[in-house]
Amino acid sequence: MKTQDKGRRLTIGRLAEESGVPTKTIRYYEEVGLLPQPVRGSNGYRRYEESAVHMLRFVSRAREMGFSMEETRELLALWLDKGRKSADVRAIALRHLATITHKISKLQGLQATLQHLVRCCHGDDRPDCPILEALAEEER
Repeated sequence: MKTQDKGRRLTIGRLAEESGVPTKTIRYYEEVGLLPQPVRGSNGYRRYEESAVHMLRFVSRAREMGFSMEETRELLALWLDKGRKSADVRAIALRHLATITHKISKLQGLQATLQHLVRCCHGDDRPDCPILEALAEEER
């Protein structure tokens, strides 16, 4: 990140502390281009701009909401672009919401199936078990 402001520079440890993002994750985000490469001091240590704290918090929240790395990259670019169209942001969020809705539906189906199988299993000393039978069934 090349900047010309004279704000304070943070070590990676301080950045991790202030952003709540582990140093290993910070290095990974640099590696994949989500976080700009920091300037290096004469001692070779990374020195980050304060804006990196906000960027990392943004990325962290996006990842916590389940956005993919690519979606997070797109959202970050839009967040940094003050001329963005909110429609572009909304489109990404709607796609992600559709993915989540689909996953929830699949999980609810799995939940219902497993609940049924658990009800059917006697859970006693007998070897027969509908749960294992269902798992061993050929795909229909």
